Order: sequence, then structure tokens, then C-alpha cells
Amino acid sequence: MSNEPEETTRRASRGFVPPRHGRQKRGIGVVFPAVAGVLTMALLLSGGYAAYAYGRLSNGITKIDAISGAKSNGKDDVDGKAQNILLVGDDHRPDNATPEQMAELSTQSDGGATNTDTMIVLHINEDGSRATMMSFPRDSYVDIPGVGKGKLNSAFYFGTLNGGGDTGGAKLLIQTIQNLSGLTIDHYVRVSLLGFYQVVKELGPVEVCLNNAVKDKDSGVDLPAGKSTLDAKQALSFVRQRKGLPNGDLDRNVRQQYFLSQEARKVLSAGTLLNPVKMGNILGAVGGSIQTDTDLINLASQMRNLRPGNIQSATIPTLGTPTIYVNGSALSIVEVDTVGLPAFVQGLVGQPEEYTKATAAQPAATTVTVLNGSGITGAAGAAGQVLTARGFQVGAPGSSETTKATQVQYPAGQEAQAKAVAAVVPGAVAVRTTAVTGVTLVLGTDAKTVTPVPAAGGAASTPADGSAAGSGSSASGSSGSTGSKPSGSASSEPQPSSTDVKTYGKEGVCIN
Repeated sequence: MSNEPEETTRRASRGFVPPRHGRQKRGIGVVFPAVAGVLTMALLLSGGYAAYAYGRLSNGITKIDAISGAKSNGKDDVDGKAQNILLVGDDHRPDNATPEQMAELSTQSDGGATNTDTMIVLHINEDGSRATMMSFPRDSYVDIPGVGKGKLNSAFYFGTLNGGGDTGGAKLLIQTIQNLSGLTIDHYVRVSLLGFYQVVKELGPVEVCLNNAVKDKDSGVDLPAGKSTLDAKQALSFVRQRKGLPNGDLDRNVRQQYFLSQEARKVLSAGTLLNPVKMGNILGAVGGSIQTDTDLINLASQMRNLRPGNIQSATIPTLGTPTIYVNGSALSIVEVDTVGLPAFVQGLVGQPEEYTKATAAQPAATTVTVLNGSGITGAAGAAGQVLTARGFQVGAPGSSETTKATQVQYPAGQEAQAKAVAAVVPGAVAVRTTAVTGVTLVLGTDAKTVTPVPAAGGAASTPADGSAAGSGSSASGSSGSTGSKPSGSASSEPQPSSTDVKTYGKEGVCIN
């Protein structure tokens, strides 16, 4: 897949994207220095070294007004007082980078557009004890406000046009990711390729573990199966490899999440945090390569309770990596499950307090519309019939774009009604969103649907194959053979499955 910004389906007023020039090897922007800078601030909060360290760091960091307006506490904010930090890595070269530094990175000065090739939303829960990294693949084909369809890594570039500069780029990228995920971005941190290299160099060698040997001439990675200790240059090769990996850029996201988690283990160790010389060198390396809307001390204060084993990693749900044609030209993309993404995010961050405290409404007092995103003909109609039999007020069925996750979408204020529907659709994720005006059940390819009405004697009426009504191709809501008993209580708060979320910060974890 190309590392360059692509033409979009609609140019709007932002013009075209120039090709890149003047480099021998493309670097991959990596986000770790931002996190390293944030995490290492935690110790400084309690020592006399804080004033000096803060001054040194703040003098080097570039502040930009990336966040528009105050954090919402209203209906658009799905995660309350938790914090979401957009961590951005790109391959721009700072103006003060020397030819020697460029040679060390196996690259040259950047003569073209800047793309944000690594985008991770770091979600930190309210008490700062847990964090989740959500990766957004750079080739995700998404709606960019004011531009049209395009690769996510080009959003920043489009925002810089027409005098927008880095601030405009940050704001457009933030707006794009907020629209896509349903999350409110609270802070923004952007770091350069050179910054990554400098911080990893100061931290010293890091150990990684691979299930299989890898060798790729483009990235320069050449590692055996099992454990390896990487220096800074090897680390660059490790995190930018995509060729030779089964899922290309998606597997590279895994590399970045894994490496970041392993470095977090190192940063949070006493050997790093209690070494003033090492801390000072890290601060010096971080400062000159970062743009942010805030100061890192404030961010660090929210992570003082964080431990490496409590850092989760996830990549947004996708539907494949097809090649499409835009204005007659072939374009390789990552197709995002845009319908299911808010449900995935909600499962990661947990339900809003209003939902968890709500008491499920009575079916007769609940109106619901069923949309079919499963790809199975008649699934919405069949689910609607079962909901009607259960006493719900059901609107005409409709269709949705294909999505993996079955979900109960609802607007703020209809938590009780949403909970009533979720109680009869085991495994469905309840999602608060402004995209609907009433409770809406969206059926996904996961085959989750409405539990049939219990038959006489208390057993649920199910088709002969034991699946729930509406999960097959038939549009009929009629019962079949007697199957398992339905759940009589509301489903518990949704949690991401083990295949979706990984904890790479634990000792002894290996990856492909």
C-alpha cells in the first residue's frame, strides 16, 4: 500500500496532493516518544526536580491549538471523565535535523507532503489505572470533512492547505477520527521520526519476541524467532515492517502496539524513573520533536497509577483490504467497519454511567427499529417479528451497511429503552450515538439476534439447527424445534473479545 496521500473522490477546495520526493527509504512515523514523554513525567510530579524538568521540556515543545472548544460533558461524550489522547507519528523531518542524523535513519530530507502514518487513540480511564491503545490504520478509507473519501493518513495534509498549517492539519485529523469513532479527543500529541529514534536511543536496547523469523530488505528488519534485543536503528526497522507480514499494514499496527507496550515496561521501571541522568536525556530527546495542545505534566498526572500489564492494545474493526478504483486509478485501501466501530469503541471504554444506572423499560413502552447489516436476506424482518411477539413496538425494517457487530444504538435519554432491547439480544453492544433519534437494533455478521419467545414449559423456540430466530436466511419468525433456554436477565456490560484486544505489556508475550 502506498505511503502517499491519495486523491479523494471529491477535491473540494483543498487541491491536489503532491507526490513525495527526495528520499532513499520511507520512514514510518511512530508514536512511542509521545507516550514515553508522557509516562516519564509521572515521577517528576513528586520531586524537587519537577520545576527544572518541566521548564526544560516545555521550552522545546511546540504548542498548537489543536483542540476546538472544551471537553463535552453532555450527550456527545460517551466516556465521561476518561481522557482520549490522539497520538500521531509521522515521517516529517524537523528543520534542525542534520545530514548525519538523516544518514543514521537511512533517509533524506522530506520534500513532499506530511502524512500521519501512525494514529493511535490512547484511552485512559478516570482514575488513570488502565489504558487502551486503539490503532487506526493509515490506509483506512474514510470520510474526511470538507474533502470527501480518502485515506485517513491524508487528513492531516488536507488540513494544512489554504493556510491551515500544522494546527489546521491537527484539527481536521481530530475531527475525522471523532466522527469515525464517536469518541471526544481531549488532547493531541504529534512526534516525528527523528524523535522516535532519539528517545529509543536514550532508553537503550529493548527486548522483543517473535514467533517466527523475519527478514525484509525494505524495512531492514532481520530477526530470528524467539527473543531479540534491538538498538534504536533495529527498532525503526521492526516497527515499520509491513512486507512479509500476513496482513500488511494491519500487522504493522500490531508491531507498533507491541513495541510501545514493551517500551512502557522499561519507562515505568525503577531503573529508568529513578535515574536523573537518563531522565534528563530522555526529556531532551522528547522535547524538540513534539507538538501538543497541552503540557505533558498534566497528561502524566492522569497516568501515575498505570502499570504495563494494564495497557491494552486494539485495532479498529475492518472488513478487508480491497483494491478500489478512484477516477480510473487503482487504490489499495483498508475498508473500515464504520457501522460497527462505535460499538467496538463502546465495548472498550465501557458504558456511560447513565446506561449502567438505568432500569430496563417495559417492552410495551419501547419503540425499536431493526436494520439489517448482516448480509442475510430477511434477518431484520425476522428479528422484528420476534420483538413484536415479545411486546415491543417495532417499526418497519430497513437495511444498513455491512457490519460485524450487532448493536443497539440509542440517543441520550433513551438508556432504559435501549437496555430493554439489549436484554433480549445477548451479546449485542449498546451504543449511545447522535446518529439515531430512537432505539435502533443493527444486526451484524456475528449472527447475534433477538432471543425467541419462550415456548410453553419455559424453553425458547428456535430453529432446528439451534440458532436463534432471524440468524438464518429465512425471513420467517416462526418457531422450530425446542432449543436452549433464553437468558431471562439483561446481558452484562459488553467486553471486547480476546481476539480483539491484546495485552502486550505483560512479560513473555511474543508476536508474529
